Amino acid sequence: MTQTFRHRALTALALAASILPITAQAQSKPAPISEAEVRAHIAQLASDAFEGRGPGSAGETKTLDYLAKTWASYGLVSGTNDAAHPWFQPVPLVERKPYAQAVHATARGKAVKLAEDGVALSGRNPADRATGEPLFVGYGIKPDGTLNADVKGRIVLMLSGEPKFEGAAKLPGLRDRQKMLAASGAAAVLITAPDGVPWSALRAQLANGSMRLASDDVSAPIAGVLRGDVSEAMLRAARLSAADAGAKAAVPGFVPVTLPVTLDLATSTAVRAFDSHNVIGKLPGTKPGSGAILLLGHWDHFGICRSEEAEDRICNGAVDNASGMAVLLTVAERLARGAQMDRDVYFMGTTAEERGLLGAYYFADHPVVPLGDIKVALNVDTVAIAPAGAPVALVGRGENGLDGIVDEVAKSMGRTVDSDTEANAFIRRQDGWALGAKGVKSIMAGGSFSDMKLLQAFLTTVYHQPDDELTDATPLGGAADDANLHVELTRHFADEAKYPAAPTGD
Repeated sequence: MTQTFRHRALTALALAASILPITAQAQSKPAPISEAEVRAHIAQLASDAFEGRGPGSAGETKTLDYLAKTWASYGLVSGTNDAAHPWFQPVPLVERKPYAQAVHATARGKAVKLAEDGVALSGRNPADRATGEPLFVGYGIKPDGTLNADVKGRIVLMLSGEPKFEGAAKLPGLRDRQKMLAASGAAAVLITAPDGVPWSALRAQLANGSMRLASDDVSAPIAGVLRGDVSEAMLRAARLSAADAGAKAAVPGFVPVTLPVTLDLATSTAVRAFDSHNVIGKLPGTKPGSGAILLLGHWDHFGICRSEEAEDRICNGAVDNASGMAVLLTVAERLARGAQMDRDVYFMGTTAEERGLLGAYYFADHPVVPLGDIKVALNVDTVAIAPAGAPVALVGRGENGLDGIVDEVAKSMGRTVDSDTEANAFIRRQDGWALGAKGVKSIMAGGSFSDMKLLQAFLTTVYHQPDDELTDATPLGGAADDANLHVELTRHFADEAKYPAAPTGD
């Protein structure tokens, strides 16, 4: 779809959404949100007709149409506060899809066999090449967060885990470390495959391409991920086992090691620049100047994610994250039917979360309402995991002073509370992180993160696969519980008397 046609189509959708009749009638105590209501929205968003909701695809247009028109039918208005772009905030992106690669390795003049299917490469440009002996940099940084080596012109091998230097403050995450290496002139940045993600799923995801914000398009000429056996073969050339390499890299004084293997890497990549969109609606409050509450979740998934030969080509993303968007839709409907709140309440569906929280980062840099006015941001993601009655866990517990309020509201609804901090392992992996990094109090509350075994069962099976589809077995009791929880949380935070919050953000 061309940019001009997409712009006209989205403008037409925005106009249609703005003139839909408001059919909901205000009620003092609307009935609780039901599983059936949540299911109906998931069934639409995760249907094959939406083609997996890939950014920049026909599936995006259908998704934005559905979200904006549904919110408008409940009585929401455009939340972009921009007459030129009602409902939809353009997010300029650059997409790269690899379609060919070549990997050759030699050591001491002899060929080194590296499994081709254990290497996944992508280039910055249509054609890229890098040669040389790779530099193993461990986690790539010192305890002070600066790079630990001069990498200009080098092929770099880096561990994908998070560095944990004793006494060090919060350090750059994997994506930031990759960008630091690229900005310092690395010819190629190779990382080890992250733990806990099946290689087949990871490779399929990488083959589907990568996206970056056009304003933050920093990458090495070649980027890649190595399966465990491939990275171990390279480390063995320097007489390092994977365990030894990890242990040495965790020591503050670690010195990067040149691996005595000459790599010759080549890539062919399709590059596309385009606009995707965040979709934003608003329930106006009664007290202008009292601030705003933001509920958000990502609408995107991986689209048509398999080749034409595959039996099922579409990654529908029913749980991740049609379920979260279904919650935002049902919560908006209930709040619109109830008494008007003091503060404005914004509902946002972000784009390209699956590609690195890109829509959320763009919003954080280009907010439609000053970040200092956003008193609380509530992110909703992957909620159709837990059964009804699951305890409420928090992603962000102990980080921003919201724990006590969330716990009290949950208990008032008969929910139990999971008070440990296990769920904080996901802080950097969800849209709230982009806002929290800017000082906005952000949290993700719900039952899905209270049972790590149940969550891991999803993450290691259908997660990011075509099998993430809505079925009769999809547990929606917990999703309905979480929807009702967010109705009450929003009402609490939107009440200036109950939550007289100090300014946040920058």
